[in-house]
This record gives sequence, C-alpha cells and structure tokens, in this order.
Amino acid sequence: MRGVLITFEGVEGSGKTTQARHLAAFLDGRGQRVRLTREPDGTALGQAVRALFEAGAPGPAPLAEMFLFLAARQQHVVEVIRPALEGGAVVISDRYVDATVAYQGYGRGVDPQTIRELNLIATGGVLPDLTILLDLAPALGIRRIAGRAHDSFETLGLDFHERVRQGYLEIARAEKERVAVVGGDQAEAEVRDAIRALVVDRLREALGGG
Repeated sequence: MRGVLITFEGVEGSGKTTQARHLAAFLDGRGQRVRLTREPDGTALGQAVRALFEAGAPGPAPLAEMFLFLAARQQHVVEVIRPALEGGAVVISDRYVDATVAYQGYGRGVDPQTIRELNLIATGGVLPDLTILLDLAPALGIRRIAGRAHDSFETLGLDFHERVRQGYLEIARAEKERVAVVGGDQAEAEVRDAIRALVVDRLREALGGG
C-alpha cells in the first residue's frame, strides 16, 4: 500500500519545522510508520545546495536558485520520499513543491506556472496528499527568528516575505482540497492540536483507518 505525503509550508518563523516534528512524534506514538524529512537538505546533494545560501556570499540568480532547488528535490524524491511511500510510510516533509512556487515564483519573479511544470518533472508526479500551510504575518515571523543566524532568504526585505506569503495564500485558494491553512499566530499547542485533527481525518480517508 502506498503511504501518504504530508508537507509543511509557510514563511520564515511560521513554526513549520516545530509542527512537523510534533506531528511525526504523534503519528509514531499511534504506531504509524513515519519518515520525517526536509528540503532542501534531505539528501547530501540537498545539503550542498543549502550551503550555497548559508555562506554569506551573494546568492545565485533567481532562475539558478530555482534549478538548484529542483535538482535537490529530484534527488530527495529518488532517495527518500518515493522509497518511504512505497514502503507504506507517512512521509512528512518540511517544505516541498510549493516553496519553490512561493519563493522563486512569487518572491523572486520567476514564472509560477513554469515552476509548477518543472516541479512535475522533478518529482516524477510525487505530489503531496495534504499540505499544511502555517499562515503568519512575515513581520512577526522575522521577529521570532531574530535570535538565530540567518540564511540569505531570511535577510531579504519584508516586501519579499510579503510576496512569498501572498504566493502561498494564492496556492491555498487554488487548491483547497490539498492545502489546509492553519493560523501560525496561535499558541504552539493550539496549532499542534489543529494539525493533528486535520491529519487524522486525512489518514482515515487515505488509509482506511483511524
């Protein structure tokens, strides 16, 4: 039986990494086989790509960014995501296809439709069954991460992050059946519980169980 792919998306500081970990622990506690991963650094190739954005030097041009993340995604699917799904696991990925549409498309100005088409090639059609979008005002998100080292995206101006947020909301409006929007400005426990309820319902539909 094929597993289920759940992805987490959101602007910087939205809490997606924390909530992905909460969900993985919750499902593991219910006896579900879980594979928690993240982009772009879910593979050695992806880690090399991420390093390009953490070095402090000027980053690649927007189109080059897109191709780098797509290359990392293809490797991620081949090495991690597809094998785990074929083994019947629930795969939870911290960022996936929508991140490139939001960041390099809406944020950087690369044509979003081109990115969507290339995403299909890069993933081989392995697309999320459920995407949880943690929606948050970018100004609040940036304040939340003020105490940590920033990568090249996190240092960009607020106008960039506003475009990214609007991109995510456009994706959610266009794909209501796949994308569930959860307010990222709620208390961590409230967000966690809302996500659990969403996922339990979706797994019941997908796997025929509770």
